Amino acid sequence: MYRPQTATRARATLLLASLGFFLITLDILIVNLALTQIGVELGGGASGRQWVIDGYTLTFAVLLLFAGNLSDRIGAKRAFGAGIALFLLASIACAVAPTLGLLIAARVVQGAGAAIMLPASMALIREAFPDPRQRTHALGIWAVGGAVAGAVGPLVGGLLTTVDWRLVFAINLPVGVAMLALLTAVAPSPARPTPFDWAGQAVAAVALTALMYGLITGGDSGFARPAVIAALVIAVAGIACFVLLQSRVRHPMMPLDLFRPAGMRIALLDGFAFMVGNFGSVFVVSLYLQQHLGLSPLLAGLVFLPSAAFSITGNLVSGRLANRYGPRVPAALGLGLMALGFVGLLACAPTGSPLLAGLFLVFTGTGGSIAMPPVTSVVLASAPAHRAGAASAVFNTVRQVGGAVAIAVFGAFVADPATFVPGMQLAFAIAAAGLLAAALVSLRIRGPQTRKAGSE
Repeated sequence: MYRPQTATRARATLLLASLGFFLITLDILIVNLALTQIGVELGGGASGRQWVIDGYTLTFAVLLLFAGNLSDRIGAKRAFGAGIALFLLASIACAVAPTLGLLIAARVVQGAGAAIMLPASMALIREAFPDPRQRTHALGIWAVGGAVAGAVGPLVGGLLTTVDWRLVFAINLPVGVAMLALLTAVAPSPARPTPFDWAGQAVAAVALTALMYGLITGGDSGFARPAVIAALVIAVAGIACFVLLQSRVRHPMMPLDLFRPAGMRIALLDGFAFMVGNFGSVFVVSLYLQQHLGLSPLLAGLVFLPSAAFSITGNLVSGRLANRYGPRVPAALGLGLMALGFVGLLACAPTGSPLLAGLFLVFTGTGGSIAMPPVTSVVLASAPAHRAGAASAVFNTVRQVGGAVAIAVFGAFVADPATFVPGMQLAFAIAAAGLLAAALVSLRIRGPQTRKAGSE
């Protein structure tokens, strides 16, 4: 039987997992401020800029289920170390990429490294903090890693891009080296060997790639193109085939019984809506500030700073709210605040005011930071210990698909400079509606998650 870790090792594990989430989130947000300069130097147009983001997020989403199984199979610690090493190698390739195609290819590999790290980081927290209340608090601190990345990502991205956009990838190296050193202080993880679902992985990769290709290419050159229609048909057929496979194979990568608890289903909806809003806002507002309003990358990054600063506080407060009121209250409250922020962004878009944009981004950043830690705790509490990696992988796959879809669809809305503001307003209206719906559904989450380690 797996024994709880010492307090020192548990703290080291939490620090390492938080750094991993920091690095993963940083490389989504920091690149947004560099997209304009990447386009100037390497070309590629609007669709090329979208693929710089979605090459990362798509691979992230495609491989998360595989990575969750890998974490359970070889142990979370070993999987996490492999993810760090792959991420660092890909970061070097991104920093020296001579063409847009090679940059996107390196981003794909980088997304693979991130995919391996994320479910392993959540599984490490699950192992280090078996008590549900301690775990909820730990997840709030873990989420601070993402919040800090949100705080420094746009600002540092703008600053580094002012010097050279390639530095936004080089900055990963010292963080990654520090993580590899810290990994030695983490307790070994239990391994639970199970066969891989290769058929499911292949079908999922085809379906999600076809979906992203269809959305991005359709937004760029029209959805009536035969290639776009074919891609979307393949995506729908692939998703249906994947679900059918998972119901029949002996060792599915996404066990369908994970969806039986109502809390898990609600958490998946919340995660999807959150990422549509989170990724969509950073992507669209970054383009709005630089291309539409003409701000420099550094000034554009400063607009995001208040939001990210408030999100750090939100993550720290979130655990206390969840422990006092259960996950229902912070989840519904946080998603509602995000919806309110998008309504404000929609209203202020025609004014061309960076100050108003920064003000309403505070609502989206704070709301998301309050909602996500308790939603994540619901996911972990809904699954037995031996499926912690798989459950976190399913949750984060849905999240990343939401983010990738937001980039693709919202990018299509704002692709034409002549209709940028109406497209931006349409994107924000969709995000607000989705978040409001998720907030209302979150009211159905049951009270505090009380699953005990010994009962698993």
